[in-house]
Amino acid sequence: MLWGLGVGYVISGMYFGWNLGLAEGGTYGLALATLLIIILYITFTFSYTELACAIPKAGGVFDYASRALGKEAGFIAGLSQIIEFIFAPPAIAAAIGAYFHIFFPQLSVTGIAIAAYIIFTALNIYGVKAAARFELIITILAVAELLIFAGATLPHFDIKNIQHNAFPNGWKGVWAPIPFAIWFFLAIEGVANVAEETVNPQRNVLIGFGSALLTLIILCILTFLSSVGVAGWEAIVYPAPGAPPSDSPLPLALAKITGNSAWLYHLLITIGLMGLIASFHGIILASGRATLEFGRVGYIPPVFGKIHTKFKTPANALLINMVLGIIALLTGKTSEIITIACFGALTLYIFSMITVLALRKKEPDMPRPFRVPFFPAFPIVALVIAIISLIAMTTLNLSLALIYFMILLAGYAWFHFFVKK
Repeated sequence: MLWGLGVGYVISGMYFGWNLGLAEGGTYGLALATLLIIILYITFTFSYTELACAIPKAGGVFDYASRALGKEAGFIAGLSQIIEFIFAPPAIAAAIGAYFHIFFPQLSVTGIAIAAYIIFTALNIYGVKAAARFELIITILAVAELLIFAGATLPHFDIKNIQHNAFPNGWKGVWAPIPFAIWFFLAIEGVANVAEETVNPQRNVLIGFGSALLTLIILCILTFLSSVGVAGWEAIVYPAPGAPPSDSPLPLALAKITGNSAWLYHLLITIGLMGLIASFHGIILASGRATLEFGRVGYIPPVFGKIHTKFKTPANALLINMVLGIIALLTGKTSEIITIACFGALTLYIFSMITVLALRKKEPDMPRPFRVPFFPAFPIVALVIAIISLIAMTTLNLSLALIYFMILLAGYAWFHFFVKK
């Protein structure tokens, strides 16, 4: 189930979102950005697993940073995690709406997305065991569908399609796609947020993290090459010349082979929805735990730290996350929402790597069932790449960076002037 959660949180990133990075950097630009981000996630995941196994708490980075760096740093780290988990689902909900709209053009994309929010928030309120089982089943279907897609498209792979207009924006095209490369792996850290509900977390969290990351790296490379190799990167970004970027790149690639009426095309769209639903549902699950922990300690109104008396789930936290997510969804700006979620993720990665280093020095004798290999190299490499990525994203997205840092500043002001006192 932990493997299912780890892959499920992320797998929608294979189905949509990443292709927007091709418009920023072309094939080579996004490929180089993705290689850098793969190194980030390998080093980060092993380092984060040390924290998750040593401190198996639902708050994730919030609990780790609070212990190592103090309450103020813990608050900022926890808030960045909540921002990531609140802003990622609206982008996925928009893609769910776009996929469903192909079958039911009479229904609005936004209406479908809001309905999805209500249904999967209700499922998560109902119970974590049912939610995790559902997540495992649809994740297996989503992985199988990506393998079917690769099997259908790779026979039509042509290296010339990879090389065509491959580096249109030069080296700037390596930095601009970073948020979309992160989208390939965003939210895998959510595995740590169910540590309290995991049997033998000191052992099983490591297995869940490691197996999920390996699966995702293989699927990332396979999906990237098989999609672009069919007809070039423009074909899976723009449905038609002059059209806005698409939220459904895999159907665009397959349509070049089968047309949009073949059974395989419809199979991809039908089962492809499973990948979007897996991530949507999984991140809702993790975000509820992160918000719950803030409510438990009184950093937000304590009502959000309450557990439902019947279902034993963070119902109030899930409901407030849903309301905030729907507000973000109604802006209609998928690319911008993804970018803000990535700002939150990178801040989380920076704080968590500093925490790994600080706890080794501050509490050298703390029980650590798992120790990150190649310490301190792994956390330092992850920290450096995360900082570089955050700087690159800030310089290229100044207005979105301003919005993100204003949210952090407003949150910190709330904490400093009201909560601490």
